[in-house]
Amino acid sequence: MLSKIFSCTLNGLDGSTIEVEVDISNGLPALNIVGLPDTAVKESKERIRAAIKNSGFEFPMKRITINLAPANTKKEGTHLDLPMALGVLDAAGIIKNDKMKEYAFIGELSLNGKINRVTGVLPLVIALRNNGFNKIILPEENAEEGAIIKDIEIYSFSNLYEIVQFFNEEITAVPAQRKPVVERQDASEGIDDFSDVVGQEGIKRAFQIAAAGGHNILMIGPPGSGKTMLARRFPSILPDMTYEEAIEVTKIHSIAGLLTNYSSLITKRPFRSPHHTISSIALIGGGRMPKPGEVSLAHYGVLFLDELPEFQRNVLEVLRQPIEDEIVTISRVNGTLTYPSKFILVASMNPCPCGYYGDSVHPCSCTPPQIKKYLSKISGPLLDRIDMHIEVFPVKYSELQIQQGTRSSLELKQSVNEARKIQLERYEKDGILFNSQLKPKLIKKYCKMGSAEKELLETAFNKLGLSARAYNRIVKLSRTIADLSGSEKIQVTHIAEAIQYRNLDRKYWNP
Repeated sequence: MLSKIFSCTLNGLDGSTIEVEVDISNGLPALNIVGLPDTAVKESKERIRAAIKNSGFEFPMKRITINLAPANTKKEGTHLDLPMALGVLDAAGIIKNDKMKEYAFIGELSLNGKINRVTGVLPLVIALRNNGFNKIILPEENAEEGAIIKDIEIYSFSNLYEIVQFFNEEITAVPAQRKPVVERQDASEGIDDFSDVVGQEGIKRAFQIAAAGGHNILMIGPPGSGKTMLARRFPSILPDMTYEEAIEVTKIHSIAGLLTNYSSLITKRPFRSPHHTISSIALIGGGRMPKPGEVSLAHYGVLFLDELPEFQRNVLEVLRQPIEDEIVTISRVNGTLTYPSKFILVASMNPCPCGYYGDSVHPCSCTPPQIKKYLSKISGPLLDRIDMHIEVFPVKYSELQIQQGTRSSLELKQSVNEARKIQLERYEKDGILFNSQLKPKLIKKYCKMGSAEKELLETAFNKLGLSARAYNRIVKLSRTIADLSGSEKIQVTHIAEAIQYRNLDRKYWNP
């Protein structure tokens, strides 16, 4: 007898429908899986056999062939255990109706028949919905994750025996309820708030601009000046995520296996802070079984690299393409995967190995060759891709005594949200979200300037020896500053402020 069960497989963030065809015929007892299965899928034959037997059913002692169609696509993951086991039970006549063709199945089996949680359920569910399925059976621990998606019925079961009872109409089941998205807490309610940072008002302003326009930022300053403290409070002023952004972020974390049991939609922007010993594969993604790296896990959020020169140079260089293209392409023998990487890069560093080069209080103990070698770990092309370079100075004693007057994250975030709203309305038909994503064609369309503004830009371009990329980033930065001030046109003051954030590379790297 022939049975056909539906499931899904992943290729990057996208999924494709898999038909699990099971045929039982006379012959020597055997269970064969064909259709380009990987090692995990091949090993499932032992889990299927034990799960069926330990669930109280008789395993067919015949020749069983399982085909995973389309046969020319590599099949990976243990989530195909459940559809294959149900296909065997259906072909053996243990399931007595044909309602299973209306459902798709995802789940890993234990030897005792229990259905285990799997990773990547959210993108799998989205792919199945897009392919016309509106009823999906999942493990209990994945039910809340799958129920995020609208217009689809998610049924969850704890073991194989319950599913057989359900299709034999011995028990009933109701779809999992879609829980409302948890309301976001105000930034002021969190423990990391900009009101904790005394002084540094100019740096807070720079972070406000970076948050409003999605601009990359590099901080240079001596130890103890507050660089890490400022960076860790940056997410508290980022604009709220839209539902579409939250879905995409949750999909990536689901594939990476970072969603906790019974977790739902991720509503807070990611903040990733890898250690400087990280490898290029861990940062960019990949591996034998490719997974998203830190740049993709920081999608729509922040990637914070503390002590930037301590990272290996070859690791830093792989950031150049994701920063520019906002995607990561991983090529392996079995295929090519693409993951999104629209993140804000926040980096911090000392001006020299000892950290006190240029400090007015602590003398620097480094020689000029040591300083040059230290700074040379940051290449010119990477530095050129960072929109804002700001110098952070130690806080004075008199500022530490001030108890009031510092702006909180909530105050800063209000103006950031207003600027974000302006950008969303402006770029509604252009497929972008932030000013930092403007391409040269859109820069000409949305960043128009008068003669005085052009003259100031020309002077800065020639005097600072800027590249074309640096010029475009100054213009985009000016657009964000204008949005924060509520101005429709870019003015001289906006350009002048933007230029101030692009001169430290000349101070330290090309004095």
